[in-house]
Amino acid sequence: MRIRVLGSSAGGGFPQWNCNCPNCDGFRRGTLKARARTQSSIAVSANGSDWLLVNASPDILTQIRDTPELQPARAIRDSGIAAVLLIDAQIDHVTGLLMLRERQTPLPLLATPEVLSDLSDGFPITRILSHFCGVDRHELPIDGRTLPVPGLPDVQLQCVSLSSKPPPYSPFRGNPRPGDNIGLVITNPLNGQRVFYAPGLGEITPALLELMAGCSVVMVDGTFWTNDEMQRMGLHSKSAIDLGHLPQSGPGGMVEQLDRLPAHVRKILIHINNTNPMLVEDSDERAELTAHGIEVAHDGMDIEI
Repeated sequence: MRIRVLGSSAGGGFPQWNCNCPNCDGFRRGTLKARARTQSSIAVSANGSDWLLVNASPDILTQIRDTPELQPARAIRDSGIAAVLLIDAQIDHVTGLLMLRERQTPLPLLATPEVLSDLSDGFPITRILSHFCGVDRHELPIDGRTLPVPGLPDVQLQCVSLSSKPPPYSPFRGNPRPGDNIGLVITNPLNGQRVFYAPGLGEITPALLELMAGCSVVMVDGTFWTNDEMQRMGLHSKSAIDLGHLPQSGPGGMVEQLDRLPAHVRKILIHINNTNPMLVEDSDERAELTAHGIEVAHDGMDIEI
């Protein structure tokens, strides 16, 4: 089974279009060692031809162009994208659905009832798509059962409710519900290996840590290096935790949590904000991650299980 990282950045991408933080400014000037990144999304396939798109980034057209496998060209109109799964209703994870409107049949869309409610009312993408290709809705339970994927019989999934926040436009922003944000366990049924994917993660509970310890790969929230990162730069009034993201550094941070996993678990950070110093490949922060055996996802990264 193959997982392709289509986009590894948080909302806005890197460099962000209107940002002149040290990272974005340095990248444009060519004075720092870093890669450009599009907004967070992965694709999963068991056969290399049919793919589950996990999150539909605003950058989806660029990501499809850069991933020839997503266009197998079996017909005059075709796509390797068999279905789309949403882990939340954040704008940087759902706006790309509008770019898939030319599909010839209703788009299989997998999401929790909470996410589907936000996309029907607060940000009515599903209603908009009803005037184009339409949507074939599949509600995701968060009770841990193994789920089939339409058009992808060799992919097995489990959904896990996570502590994070729904998008700012949601009427439940201040009162999060189970199902607003989920993690995804992707299993290869041929060998039993599992990947845990959670680009938005505000807290790691003992139960979640135990689940992660049983996986071959974990791809988790790498948004901010410090809790006050945005505040110190004058870019936001709220901390990382206020925004629903566990920072990498500090007591109880992501690095400390990942250190508790068994040595066999491959650890990858994804959904990286443009302000995060670990984007700079020769930075002290990147060196610290390397010392802890933690990788930083990049667009085009391939993972096989």
